[in-house]
Amino acid sequence: MTRKWHIPRRTFLKGLGTIVGLPVLEAMVPPVKALAETGALPAAAAPKRMAFVYVPNGINMVDWTPKQLSSGFDLPYILQPLAPHQNDFMVLSGLALDAARAHGDGPGDHARANAAFLTGSKPRKTAGADIRAGISVDQLAATQIGRQTRLPSLELGCEGNKQAGSCDSGYSCAYQANLSWKGESTPMPPEIDPRLVFERLFGNGRREETKESRERRQRYQKSILDFVLEDARQLQKNLGHNDRRKLDEYLTAVREMEVRIEQAEKFAGALPAGERPTGIPTGPDGFEKHIRLMFDLMTVALQTDTTRISTFMIAFDGSNRPYRNVGVSEGHHDLSHHGHDEAKKKKIAEINLFHMRQFAYFMEKLKGVREGEGTLLDNSMIVYGSGIGDGNAQNHDNLPILLAGRGGGAISPGRHIRMEKETPLTNLYMSMLDIMGARVDRVGDSTGKLPGLA
Repeated sequence: MTRKWHIPRRTFLKGLGTIVGLPVLEAMVPPVKALAETGALPAAAAPKRMAFVYVPNGINMVDWTPKQLSSGFDLPYILQPLAPHQNDFMVLSGLALDAARAHGDGPGDHARANAAFLTGSKPRKTAGADIRAGISVDQLAATQIGRQTRLPSLELGCEGNKQAGSCDSGYSCAYQANLSWKGESTPMPPEIDPRLVFERLFGNGRREETKESRERRQRYQKSILDFVLEDARQLQKNLGHNDRRKLDEYLTAVREMEVRIEQAEKFAGALPAGERPTGIPTGPDGFEKHIRLMFDLMTVALQTDTTRISTFMIAFDGSNRPYRNVGVSEGHHDLSHHGHDEAKKKKIAEINLFHMRQFAYFMEKLKGVREGEGTLLDNSMIVYGSGIGDGNAQNHDNLPILLAGRGGGAISPGRHIRMEKETPLTNLYMSMLDIMGARVDRVGDSTGKLPGLA
């Protein structure tokens, strides 16, 4: 039977200070008989997305790099958490970030790696206000396609850092604090507080209404979904069985995120006023909970087409965070200068493995969102990597780079590909922009598109 009722893709649930985007539903597909018979979603109903996940201080490359090329490669130690998803990502070996090299400017590899990772441009060595990097790939995309979504882009992180002053051998702290750059001197600071990200995703942008909604929720212990219940009920009356189930699952996931943020706020309540993070989890496993909350928020933002472009800096380059939850009490940065000490390299591998487990969680979330005959991951391109290869050598060639997803069918994952030596990382970004439909002449030091993705 041909479905007659149709809702626009840009449908929202609205209430006081609240706007809740919806996942892709069958009712959003134009009611064309052929589509009704096959159940397939047209490309327009499932947009392409791109995201970038950054990890600091390089990788223990021996435990990262597969020995075999092409498909069917054995997963080395650090990549083993991705075993259930081996056909959904590719390892790209041999890519280089020349702009992160000194070129006469001396030390400062962490600042340069961070600033150059998405820009492909060498940052000016200064600790003053005259900072200069390039425009990052996410912002090049946002300039062209960001107007199609409520948020042009979404910048996330888990570690705060100063936005001014000197942090790495005479480089401004701004270079390490930011992954995304809207202009050469205009960084896009990442938001590290899950509560503020949640409010941004589900607030309607009207300050007074948003404030009143938040105060009512706190006073009466209500959920943000309580303010859109009437809209949700009206919508569900007209949805088919599959769409009602999908909407229920989605709203349940939103509520679960909200509860986790509320729990983090309760545990943070013992800290002095002014020092208390709002929704940042604390405790022995607080960092893992923080990362996963951010991945959940990014998933919802992409799922609802609130944005199609996101960046996530798990920690800034040069971070010296210990990882006691995996038995590593020393600082990450200190350990990365391991001097070929095998015990230290093993600890670095454990930190790398911890990060990869979190990325595997993210991939699982993306694969769990159905979009027609595919998934949210199928319609996405997710780069995971670092601007440093080996942390001890602080080299910027043969970088640890993964590309997950199929880009709506434009990418064939499940392979290990080795590029020619010194192939710019930014060539990958040129290919991704082309798939997104954002045409640019170059990204930083790019020399063309990356071959072999299809």
